[in-house]
Amino acid sequence: MPKTRYGADVVVDSLRKHHIGLVFGIPGAKIDRLFESLEDGTAGNPKLIVTRHEQNALFMAQAYARLTGKTGVAIATSGPGVGNFTTGLMTASAEGDAVLAIGGQVPRKDLHRATHQSAPSTMMLAPITNYSAEIQDPENISEIMANAFEASQGPRHGASFVSLPQDVDDAPVKHDPIPYYNGAQRGPASHQQLSKLATMIAQAKLPVLLVGLRGADDKVTKSLHQLLENYHLPVVETYQAAGVVSRDLEKTSYFGRVGLFRNQVGDRLLAASDLVVTVGYDPIEYEPRNWNKEGHLRIVDLDSTGAQIDNNFQPEMQLVGDIADSLDDLAKLLSGYQLPEAAASRLAKFRKELVQEDKITEPTPNGKTSHPLAIVEAIQKQVNDDTIVSVDVGSHYIWMARHFRCYKPRHLLISNGMQTLGVGLPWAMVASMLHPEKKAVAVCGDGGFLYSGVELATAVAHHLNLVMVVWNDGGHYDMVRFQEELKYNKAAGVKFGEVDVVKYAKSFGATGLRVNMPSELNSVMAKAFKTPGPVVVDVPVDYSHNKELAASLVDSALG
Repeated sequence: MPKTRYGADVVVDSLRKHHIGLVFGIPGAKIDRLFESLEDGTAGNPKLIVTRHEQNALFMAQAYARLTGKTGVAIATSGPGVGNFTTGLMTASAEGDAVLAIGGQVPRKDLHRATHQSAPSTMMLAPITNYSAEIQDPENISEIMANAFEASQGPRHGASFVSLPQDVDDAPVKHDPIPYYNGAQRGPASHQQLSKLATMIAQAKLPVLLVGLRGADDKVTKSLHQLLENYHLPVVETYQAAGVVSRDLEKTSYFGRVGLFRNQVGDRLLAASDLVVTVGYDPIEYEPRNWNKEGHLRIVDLDSTGAQIDNNFQPEMQLVGDIADSLDDLAKLLSGYQLPEAAASRLAKFRKELVQEDKITEPTPNGKTSHPLAIVEAIQKQVNDDTIVSVDVGSHYIWMARHFRCYKPRHLLISNGMQTLGVGLPWAMVASMLHPEKKAVAVCGDGGFLYSGVELATAVAHHLNLVMVVWNDGGHYDMVRFQEELKYNKAAGVKFGEVDVVKYAKSFGATGLRVNMPSELNSVMAKAFKTPGPVVVDVPVDYSHNKELAASLVDSALG
């Protein structure tokens, strides 16, 4: 007699067909058969990573998506399990990461009763996802899964959610699952528009490319490199586009990153440009009201999706299509182009400013805490171009985003859409799972460390090869503190209390190290990178320099 195929088996079949290698989650009674199916020994099933919190499971799925280009998958049970997905789903949709959350649900007969763990999950999650559906018939599982995957990988990547009632999960399924569906393919933008853009670039005195999160995948970056090798156009990166300019192109095309405060070299270059070409730019990272506050910049938008128009972002043209293909065609149309001599001279001055901004101008006076730039430099010394570094949210994130050099896309992972606290460790864990031969790095504040530090237990259980560098300011939410002080000359609600980071790490079985004085910074960091398994480094930091981050603004408004 043939083996009975249950609803859970059809779900797993879909994961196999989409070549999903890792799935993250926490089990529960309403979805337990799906966990049984995942671990039934069938060849090609994804590896299940059981986490300590559903939010972290979704963060890990987000990292899997960003690092592989596939859809990341997380699973949780009904009620609070699904509820804990909310922050991760919101973050993934905001930041262009394709994820699929599968949530358990009460049996269909209980959907409208006040029963244990019953919640209108699809209604709750619809506003923050590209697709939110509840399976009402076991024979429809395969098609709903296909549509969920497709929606996550649309022109604007984001989150999908599928609600799986317990009785559908458990139900026998008669029909064969549908085959793998190859999603819609798009070509380059209009040839006529690309020709016009080539003419505009040729006529501009100082054209600049502003590359955003949708311009940061491997395919787009390859096409961008070819364009830059031929024409040496200057590039300003958003934080999530960090690394799109390779080391070979750094001296001719890299002019820093922009985000938060309008006072970077990239900001000054954009303000001086007479043609800004945005490539895969999403305003959620750095709103046009910051970098184009005066509203005078001439803008052309090249993207995979239509632009959001506002008072400070009204492109003369929108070139919508496959970004890589559009860049390839643009490169052909620019044949023979050279930057004007005056532009090259002006860019040389901007380049000197960029180098100068990485230097420590005022050392830390107390002899106990390290200057933020010294910590950035110490981390930089231990990594290479293949190292994946994830950055949590906090004051350290601004220092890292501005000053840490990265030469490959999606090797400096930053949450810059939602600025979600707690992503650093879960993201680095996935980097280690995908590349166990390399050391992955998480850079966190003490607040972000405590937010998801429970996953150190998961990291230890899987023997992950990672270093977590904790910038410790003694128990403050400092990114909030220094901005409150700039606004009100005082801070409120920012003290959460100190924790012994080293003891915390050791309690989970990880290695804990501490930098007791700035002179130890490089040696302790070197030891951390030579130590196998999860390592946590406690680095007391001098955040008195944070006000420098908001100094010398191009205009007087804070970002």
